[in-house]
Order: sequence, then structure tokens, then C-alpha cells
Amino acid sequence: MLISFEGIDGAGKSTQIQKLVTSMTSEGVDVVTLREPGGTPAAEKIRLILLENSHKISPIGELLLFSASRAELVQEVIVPALASGKTVILDRFYDSTTAYQGYGRGINLDLLQSIISISTCAVTPDITFYLDIEPEEALKRKFAKTSIPLEFEGEGLDRMERSGIEFYRKVQQGYREIMRQNSERFVSINALQPTGVIHFQIMESLKARFPV
Repeated sequence: MLISFEGIDGAGKSTQIQKLVTSMTSEGVDVVTLREPGGTPAAEKIRLILLENSHKISPIGELLLFSASRAELVQEVIVPALASGKTVILDRFYDSTTAYQGYGRGINLDLLQSIISISTCAVTPDITFYLDIEPEEALKRKFAKTSIPLEFEGEGLDRMERSGIEFYRKVQQGYREIMRQNSERFVSINALQPTGVIHFQIMESLKARFPV
């Protein structure tokens, strides 16, 4: 099974992935957790390039770097893991590319989908959890203990996070359009709920869609 988590930065994906891994492992499920970009030595190096503040990268260059990282991850890790019967949990997959580089950066969606098709080798998540949160709330959560202004441009932000609040609003709208077009795969969850409640909803969704 391939499970992906999506949402803008600060939505709480990492927390929910950790909880899901704990629950599934306790039930004897062999789980592999991965993040995008990253997951292989080459992909991790690409990740550093993409997130480093000092780098200026064009939208197309950004798309191709994300896609190169994904191609490595899919071929070297995801496909072999699925073939051996493991459950793979992804912190982001190609829906992030559609939302961020397509809707956020404005890259032509047809061009973008053709590149995604090449990089994923037709691998598709069985279920995708989208943690829904407004960009302003995500920023408050990310920097709850600091006094930076309410905009995605403070110290401690990576290159992607510095793209600006309007960029993140476009990304959020992109995600909602992606969900509308793929309603059979997506489960949207209010990310402002208590973490335990969100985890319960995730577990219930998995049980309902994939009964043992």
C-alpha cells in the first residue's frame, strides 16, 4: 500500500505520519517512511539545493529538480518496497508538484503532468491525506514561539517557504482543485483539530477503505 500526506508547510504532516507509523508498526505492518524531496543519497543532495536560501532557481528548474529527486526515489526505493509487500508512507508526492509548481508557480499543467508521468513511472498513491489549513494559521503554528511578522519571509524559512503568502494561497487553491478531480483518492482533514482527533480520523479512513 502507498499512502501519501499532503498539505502546505505547517499543516502537521510529520506529526501525523509519526503517529500512523507507530500505530501500523504495533499491528505488525512493515512500514517504510519517506519524504520528498529526498529518500536517496542523490535525492537528499537535490533537496539541499532546492531549499537553500542562497539559490535562485527558475520555476522550470525547480520543477525539474523535484522531478529528478522523485524519479530516484520511485525507482530506487518505492517500487522495490511495494514489490516486497511493504507499506510506504510518503511525506509529499507528485500532488505537491501540481500544487506548488503548477498552481503556485504557474507552470502549464499539461507540461507539468507529462513530466510527473515520467518521474513517477505510473506509481500512484492508494490513498492521500490532505491536512487542510489556512496559510496564515500554518505560519502562526510554525512560528508560535517567535515574534516574526505574519508573512512567509522571516529568518529560519527555507527557499520554498520564503515564496510569500500569496504563493501559499495559490497552492492551497491548487490542492483543493486537485482534490476535486481526485475525490476517490483524497481524504481531506481539518488540520486545526487536536492531533489525536486527526490521527483517529486517519485510522478510521484506512479501516473503511482497506478492511482487513
